Amino acid sequence: MIKTPDPPRPTDAELDILAVVWSRGPSTVRDVHDAIRRRKPAQYTTILKLMQIMAEKGLLRRDESERAHVYEPCRTKEWTRRQLAGDLLERAFGGSQANFVLGALSARKASRAELDEIRQLLDEYEKGTR
Repeated sequence: MIKTPDPPRPTDAELDILAVVWSRGPSTVRDVHDAIRRRKPAQYTTILKLMQIMAEKGLLRRDESERAHVYEPCRTKEWTRRQLAGDLLERAFGGSQANFVLGALSARKASRAELDEIRQLLDEYEKGTR
């Protein structure tokens, strides 16, 4: 079996597009453009070009069987988040998970509910259920 290389780390603009496709499911350029335009100014042709590039890079898969091409992500949101976190962990924190977590917590104040959720996730991770 041939292992395909992992897609490159998505840019901020590509993450915006992926967020739409992850939440909507398979989408046309028009679908993505409309969703992004509700939050910020965006040109249709820019979104189209970005999605074409993302398909070439292996971030999106394009179904060309219909007139309006439909795009879907090649990787899950969870997989992409792990890739981004792992990359940041190595590049900015020298592989130190403790410094990574402290950096994230000191970037902005966490609410009591967020801290409780983090504790629960750590407990689940430690037990091997996460």
